[in-house]
Amino acid sequence: MSATVPAAAALKRTPLYELHRKLGARLIDFGGWEMPVQYSGILEEHRAVRERVGIFDVSHMGELELTGEGALAAVQWLTPNDVARLPDGRCQYSAFLTERGTFVDDLLVYRKAADSYMLVVNASNTPKDFEWAKAHAGENVRVDDASDRYALLAVQGPRAAGLVSRVSSDDPTDLPYYAFRETSVVGAPALVSRTGYTGEDGFELYLAPEHAERVFGGLLEEGRGDGATPCGLGARDTLRLEARMALYGNDIDDTVTPWEADLGWIVKMKKGDFLGRDALERQKAEGVQRKLIGFEMVDRGIARHGYPAHTPHGDGTVTSGTHSPTLGKPIGLAMLPAGAAAVGTGFEIDIRGRNAKARVVEMPFYKRPKEAR
Repeated sequence: MSATVPAAAALKRTPLYELHRKLGARLIDFGGWEMPVQYSGILEEHRAVRERVGIFDVSHMGELELTGEGALAAVQWLTPNDVARLPDGRCQYSAFLTERGTFVDDLLVYRKAADSYMLVVNASNTPKDFEWAKAHAGENVRVDDASDRYALLAVQGPRAAGLVSRVSSDDPTDLPYYAFRETSVVGAPALVSRTGYTGEDGFELYLAPEHAERVFGGLLEEGRGDGATPCGLGARDTLRLEARMALYGNDIDDTVTPWEADLGWIVKMKKGDFLGRDALERQKAEGVQRKLIGFEMVDRGIARHGYPAHTPHGDGTVTSGTHSPTLGKPIGLAMLPAGAAAVGTGFEIDIRGRNAKARVVEMPFYKRPKEAR
């Protein structure tokens, strides 16, 4: 009798799956989710966000809720940034770290109240992050995986503020960066946050799944005159790379520390103890041996994730790479020996057996114009 081959696990779908199909999206398997990689094309969608406004479905992201008397202490212990600095209605970029000081995941921390926090984590890491938080949160705190209670839309671009203001009951355009409030959007209750993953101004809208299709459609309709464009994960990746925003699984993972990833600004060593602090203190004292740098190609070719890099100080690895639609040239991130990390340093990347020249450049690759901030 032959062994039974287990069936492949069905892909998860967001509440907007049927709308994506109607809009002609090309759907792919993204970390176990059937998600739109593009609609009209990555280049057009990228430009829509840089020049007008793009709307993304990012409902695959996970939301963990920590509540109770011990919530603040728990989040302070679980993350390296200083949560005590947050007033109600503000959020911060942070991480879960292992005892070795390496990334379990990167995340956003939202302070709703002194005893109520929402942590937004990467989709494929949600089950792992939930178990990590439960195991390390301590006493007098409740940890819930609330992901099924949220759909998440991102409205990004120089015309995002105008669009969101016209469909919100309480205009959120006075919110500073990394602030949020409860309001309604296209008639649906929503937590509106001035955050994003594109390098542009914009908002992320957390709402009940049953309202997602109406709100997404309403934003597209109201934004027609603004050139509002549905955007997929392909453009989201090129946009975030131009803005030098790290991607878990590519640029950071459980072998990389914040010091190495040039994310030391999320580590507040003076706040008190937190998971991974001792390891980070040791690494800082001993000196960081490698660093995540940005580069542009000098020779022709696009360097992709995993391509070997060669420097006089030793070898490294490309973590992300693409052709930048905004800059018109190939760019990327690479983990290099610290001695090769200075801006202007030349090195070589093995592109399918051919050594191509590249050089270290300042980060980020792209900053939105000052008049648009």
